[in-house]
Amino acid sequence: MTQLESAHNEFTQRGAALVVIAAQKINGLFRAKEHVHKHAYPFPLLFDETRQVTRAYGVYHAIGKDAYNIAHPATFTVGPDGRICWIAVSPSQTERPAVQEILAAIESCDKY
Repeated sequence: MTQLESAHNEFTQRGAALVVIAAQKINGLFRAKEHVHKHAYPFPLLFDETRQVTRAYGVYHAIGKDAYNIAHPATFTVGPDGRICWIAVSPSQTERPAVQEILAAIESCDKY
């Protein structure tokens, strides 16, 4: 989130809108509601509490029990025509694509 926040201007300069979707409960274990209130992010942060979005985009990951249903961290770049033109699905909960990689994907969307 910090990386995305610091690069927000670079996204908007390219005409890109940034939306973060968190596959967690807003009032859950990680105190997301408190975190969002403490940090005024310059982009919308949506909570996929039912995992409907993560299932629809194929990044849902069940670890045996329902209490451990999570999502693989994923980044989708959507072109001006509304088509997804780049996807990065992280192999673990700690890995994310670099901001420069996302910015390059945004620029490549215009070429489709």
